[in-house]
Amino acid sequence: MKIAKGVLVALTLGAVSFSALSAELLTKEAYNDHKDQYVKVGTITTSGELSPSDAKAELSKKADELGGQFYVVTSADTENKIHGTAEVYNKK
Repeated sequence: MKIAKGVLVALTLGAVSFSALSAELLTKEAYNDHKDQYVKVGTITTSGELSPSDAKAELSKKADELGGQFYVVTSADTENKIHGTAEVYNKK
């Protein structure tokens, strides 16, 4: 029983620390309200995704790879498959 609790606690802490490291999606409004707090680190794209959640996950992964903390979707197209572009930012 103690082992099961230990494994559960380890998995929970691992999930929390992993999500804390993932880049966060900002709305354009949230970015515009506080744009002086962010510095742009790059632009990312995704294409050929089958669902919005897949596109969001791929953009977040690419933002992480750039070392970004946040990303703002600047364009999206859902013709046949989902394509998106986002700008990646860090806090100053």
